[in-house]
Amino acid sequence: MRRVHGPAGVVALIGLWWLLAATLFADGGAVPTPWQVLAGMARDGWAFYGPNVTATVGAALQGFLWGNGLAVVVAVLVLLVPRLEAVATQLAVISYCIPLLAIGPIILVVFGGPATVVFLAAVSVFFTTLIGALLGLRSADRASLDLVTVYGGGRLARLRYVQVIAALPSTFAGLRISAPSALLGAIIGEYLGSDDQGLGVSLMISQQQFQVPRTWGLALVAGLVAGLGYAVVALVARVVTPWSSGRTESGSAL
Repeated sequence: MRRVHGPAGVVALIGLWWLLAATLFADGGAVPTPWQVLAGMARDGWAFYGPNVTATVGAALQGFLWGNGLAVVVAVLVLLVPRLEAVATQLAVISYCIPLLAIGPIILVVFGGPATVVFLAAVSVFFTTLIGALLGLRSADRASLDLVTVYGGGRLARLRYVQVIAALPSTFAGLRISAPSALLGAIIGEYLGSDDQGLGVSLMISQQQFQVPRTWGLALVAGLVAGLGYAVVALVARVVTPWSSGRTESGSAL
C-alpha cells in the first residue's frame, strides 16, 4: 500500500500545478502548465540539458565525496580521541548554521568559481553525515565490544569489527539526505561564481531573460536529479545494510 502513496502524491501535485496554471496564473504566464514545460524541455533537448546537468552533478559529486569523507574521518577521530568532540561538534554546527550565500562570496574571492561550487556542496553535507556517523558509532552493542576486548582486541579492533558495522545504517541515513543537499550546494555555488555551464548558471540566465518554461524545466530537472541521488544512495544502503532495511520494514508493518 505504501508504494501507491508516492505515485499518487506525484499525480496530485501535477494536477494541482495544472489547475493553478490554468486558473489563477492563466494570464500572467509566471506559472506555465506542465505540458508547456515539457514542450520547452523537448525543444531544448539533450544538447541544452546534458552539459548543464553533467557540470552540476560532477561538482556536486565531488563535494559529496569530500564533505562526507571528511565527516566520517572526523567522527572516527572523535571516537578515538574524545577530547576532540567539542571542537568537532562546534565546527559542524557552524557549517550547518552559516548560510551558504554568506560564505560563498568569500570562497569565490579566495579560490575562484569552480572551487566555490565544490566547497559549498561539501559544506552542505558535512553536518548531517557527521552526526549520523557519530550516533552510529556510539550505538554499538556493549556485549559485542566486551567480547572483542576479552579476545584481546584493542580500541582499533572494536572499531573495525563492531562499531563501523553498527554505524552503517545511521551513516547511510545521513548520506541519503546529503545527496540532494550536495546538489543544492552546487547550484548555489554556480549562482554565485560559475561562469561555465551548470543548472545554477542556466537558471540565472533563464530568469534574467524571463524564459519562464525553461526556468521551470531547469527546476524540474534539478528536482529529478536530487531525487535520483537520494534513490541511488538508498539502494546502496539496502544492499550494504540488508539487516537494517528488513528491520525497518518489519517495524513499519507492525
